[in-house]
Amino acid sequence: MSRVKAGSVTRSRHKKVLKRAKGYFGRRKNTFKVANQAVEKAGQYAYRDRKVKKREFRRLWIQRINAGCRLNGIKYSTFMNGLKKVNLNFNRKVLADIAALEPESFKEIVAKVKTA
Repeated sequence: MSRVKAGSVTRSRHKKVLKRAKGYFGRRKNTFKVANQAVEKAGQYAYRDRKVKKREFRRLWIQRINAGCRLNGIKYSTFMNGLKKVNLNFNRKVLADIAALEPESFKEIVAKVKTA
């Protein structure tokens, strides 16, 4: 029985990895063994950081809302509690945009919350 060489399969697998490693520095872009490790590690970072990104954005939104609240003389926690009491259902992303881009509108929201 003749032996089977996996030339075409191996080449296509290598090409796939090297294509993903395009733009890497040094041997990481053109040596399969090193590129394979780099691509695998990059995938791990990407998977992890998709989760981290959500956390970081939530923290950013809270900071922006808090800054807007402090300018209007109220604490973040008091503001969020007041929003629930008044039954205004804004998410943090929208509130952060309003606080940063439209301070007058945010001031009106804070005034409603203060009455509660």
